[in-house]
Amino acid sequence: MLVDDTLLEKLEKLSYLKVDESKRDEIKEQLSEIVSFVDNLSELNTDGIDDKFAMDDRATFTREDIPSCDTHINDNILKNSPESADHFFVVPKIIE
Repeated sequence: MLVDDTLLEKLEKLSYLKVDESKRDEIKEQLSEIVSFVDNLSELNTDGIDDKFAMDDRATFTREDIPSCDTHINDNILKNSPESADHFFVVPKIIE
């Protein structure tokens, strides 16, 4: 898949990032390499492999689920956001 200027502009809009003009070609090349690598995964034959396949038979460590609310942490995270409202991130609509 080729990453062109149109796709890069769309990704910038969705991510609230701005890519400097001097880095655009480099970023497009790197994104194209990443997409090509991921496309290779579609060539793998996964017929007959269990959906729950894991490399280790041991169970995943779980912790006790104790609800807590520390608004100080939330406020620190949200102050780094370009836009927030009512203690939530405001993001662009992605469904066209």
